[in-house]
Amino acid sequence: MSNIKQHARTRAQESSNAIERMYITMRHLFNRGFYKPMGVSGETLREALLLLRPEIYGSIGSEKAELEGLLYVIDRLPIGIEECTFINLTSDEGYANSHFKAIIPPKRRRNCYRIDEEQMNIEITRGRSEIYDILTHLTFLFVESHKISKRVLINEDGATTRDWIKLEKAVTTKKKLTQPEREIAITHTANILGRTFNEILEVYEEFATPNQPERLLHIVYWLGKLAIEEVVNNNRRTITFTPVLRERLGHHIHGEIWANNIKSILHKNGLLERPIHIISANMHSVMNTLFAPNALKTLVAKKDIFQVYEAISHKDSSDLRNKVTKEALQKGMIYVEDSSGTNINVQIFDIDKIDFSKIDIKVNAKKLKEEKPIIVVMDYAFGEQAYETIDELLKPYKQEESDIHLYVDSISIMGKAGILEGGKGDIMIPSAHIFEGTADNYPFKNELSKADLDGQGLEVYEGSMITVLGTSLQNKDILKFFYNSTWNVIGLEMEGAHYQKAIQAASKVRGSINEDVKVRYAYYASDNPLETGSTLASGGLGTSGVKPTYLITRKILEQIFN
Repeated sequence: MSNIKQHARTRAQESSNAIERMYITMRHLFNRGFYKPMGVSGETLREALLLLRPEIYGSIGSEKAELEGLLYVIDRLPIGIEECTFINLTSDEGYANSHFKAIIPPKRRRNCYRIDEEQMNIEITRGRSEIYDILTHLTFLFVESHKISKRVLINEDGATTRDWIKLEKAVTTKKKLTQPEREIAITHTANILGRTFNEILEVYEEFATPNQPERLLHIVYWLGKLAIEEVVNNNRRTITFTPVLRERLGHHIHGEIWANNIKSILHKNGLLERPIHIISANMHSVMNTLFAPNALKTLVAKKDIFQVYEAISHKDSSDLRNKVTKEALQKGMIYVEDSSGTNINVQIFDIDKIDFSKIDIKVNAKKLKEEKPIIVVMDYAFGEQAYETIDELLKPYKQEESDIHLYVDSISIMGKAGILEGGKGDIMIPSAHIFEGTADNYPFKNELSKADLDGQGLEVYEGSMITVLGTSLQNKDILKFFYNSTWNVIGLEMEGAHYQKAIQAASKVRGSINEDVKVRYAYYASDNPLETGSTLASGGLGTSGVKPTYLITRKILEQIFN
């Protein structure tokens, strides 16, 4: 028995070391300014990733291609990246004012620019976490590309298999493929990827875009083509970091611009010296909770409120969403679209302008009339960016005559996280955040408790949460170790420790906000990385995320209003 335990621990330690090595290597390569992912300089990253075999990348360690992981990564990188030999990570260096058209990946808000046939620039405005995210994804992509070249190269002179020649013909043809032609191309692609015809067919549509229905073929071809170039002609893909990015990183440049803009808007509207409640959430749940009951009266009369939220969340319901937004803007909501590069939009709600007879949450109207609080809802930050934005937001607002300290009454953080016990849609209430790779821990008194959200048909778990360097670096061994250890870990996410570090610094060290500021953290499960088939790569939450999102939102608002 002890032997089995020992093995499990060793595997967890190996994985932990691999993450640490990746982290240190990425920082080293960044400081160096460039590297070749499939060359000697990229070897440590590749080896660590293959040793780690993160859950999100499924079968990265086997000979066959990993399809779900590929889809996950491709959705988070700019369209066309597979064709580029040179990938340049830049700061915000003015490309928005050029003829280059921004390419925004479907699942990550970042501006990317295709400079020419060979080069893609990716703009980094959200700190180190974004660099780790991109480098991990690119390492996976290039490892997969070399699996393709191994299967299609016959000799070192560059002769290729019949499957490859047929795929090349299908991809380079100018005319639209007929169904028989597509199925023939899929047959050859399945051989190249070491997958069945059916496995390719199942994911084919998910890769397609309106402009590129055969995108999977295109991706496989270009990944293979550039890998063959590397093997045969030693023409290696290169990742570079611009001098400006290296100089600016870690200096809160975007976070400071973002926070000053929010504070100046509050100041201009005479709201800066009123009690402020900050909520980090999405851009719809607070607005819908406050304004849907009145904006969608007829629908609310016929349906349960959670069914109404589900109807609003449906991708075809833009008319319902527009009605609620219109109502919110008429009732004093200020919408601040980001122009700082943080990609964090903000909504400001003046609670004094809300008619409480029109909302379905119990409130202490007398207290609210006296206090006149403000709610500032900020969109999700990304990893370390959470520290940068909250740290800057909580600093006093600088005026010529004096600094204005913010009267921050509470800070509430809600979001998605991976759960280690339970399933998609369940709720986690943390009592502490532990920072992965260190023993840094941030305990706090959470104003939300299990009792607040129990009895609503969802499982609720309470315990520590681990803040990870990147969701794409997690594997079962590490997570099992945390789950079974005395750390009592219930889930993992990317921002919690960063938020809490900034809140503690502002309230307990700098004294720029009230020392006993109330904090609320609650997460709902987007995946269970310990269950095969339930990782982030297995697809989104669909409507199963609606109920926990609104349960948490309603509970946060109820506490603020009472």
